Amino acid sequence: MEELLKILNTYQKRTIGLSDLDVLIGKFFQSYEEFSGFILKLENAGILQMVKSKGRTSRNPSLAFQYRINKSLLIADYHKQIQEYRNKLHPAINLDNYYKTDPFLWKHDLPYILKIDKYIKSYDFPKEAVPAPERSFELVQDEKWITEGGKELLERIQLLELLKIMPVSDPLMFAVNPEKIHRATQYHLIAENKTTYQGLLPSLKTTEFSTLIYGSGKKVIQSIELFHDQYPVDAKHIFFYFGDIDREGVSIWYSLTKKIQIHLAMPFYEACLKKQPVSGKDYQKQYKQAQAEFISQFSKEYQIKIDGVFSQGKYYPQEILKSKELQKIWRESDWQTLIYNN
Repeated sequence: MEELLKILNTYQKRTIGLSDLDVLIGKFFQSYEEFSGFILKLENAGILQMVKSKGRTSRNPSLAFQYRINKSLLIADYHKQIQEYRNKLHPAINLDNYYKTDPFLWKHDLPYILKIDKYIKSYDFPKEAVPAPERSFELVQDEKWITEGGKELLERIQLLELLKIMPVSDPLMFAVNPEKIHRATQYHLIAENKTTYQGLLPSLKTTEFSTLIYGSGKKVIQSIELFHDQYPVDAKHIFFYFGDIDREGVSIWYSLTKKIQIHLAMPFYEACLKKQPVSGKDYQKQYKQAQAEFISQFSKEYQIKIDGVFSQGKYYPQEILKSKELQKIWRESDWQTLIYNN
């Protein structure tokens, strides 16, 4: 029943023909009698309203050839229930997001919300952060829950930060420049690939940067969350990113922008763009929003060039820059001016 109502609720049009109803939900019934009985129940409830001008079938029981779907009735009880729970649950649990989402998400989340409510009322909010599996077991008696979808629920009810959860991810890998760790403003460079990281490392102490971070491809998207725990230095931290100019590298940068404020390490990218691109990587998934945002960071001349490279299925690997070239660019670029120009 609930699955069928969900199908109707997500149907894109306001009216639906009997033949389309049969295609959508007919497979859930063993006979015409079962199918028609269900449709008539929805008629009686006002969820399906007959379009009179289209008439009804001659079969017994008779169904309308076309119906209007009254979706407001599908969600009316749902909104009423949310309001009732708002009055019962701990005031820190915010249910506002559920007014805008699928009613069936609310039904799925509710048992977990009740467990979280019980935990908060019994123990209050924790004072210290603990790893996600530990907090997950405390909240819902399932150590994998937070990493397997629970984190998104906690974000929906706006409790993720209050519950002090340490993310489960590989440690962030970085090298430190001891001469710069006491500065009020500190620069940090994330290099996507190991070869580039190793090529840059010998020059770290000759640059203005406090750390060189090894991104290890996509791993940095999660491990960057541990930066302040692993580098507890009170300062203004400014991040730069340098990755391959391909779909995957662009996607990693774009994902990082959702976690931290980060700048493209333009001197490296512009040096790459002065080389000849290479073929390959056209098998990679295209992330249109990420690609558009990445290209917009460059001057008009480079925007046209990058767009052309992507459309031809070509790319620029970080390794197109040799170690000596990488080190020279890192040492001699005016990183402070780059920040202000952005």
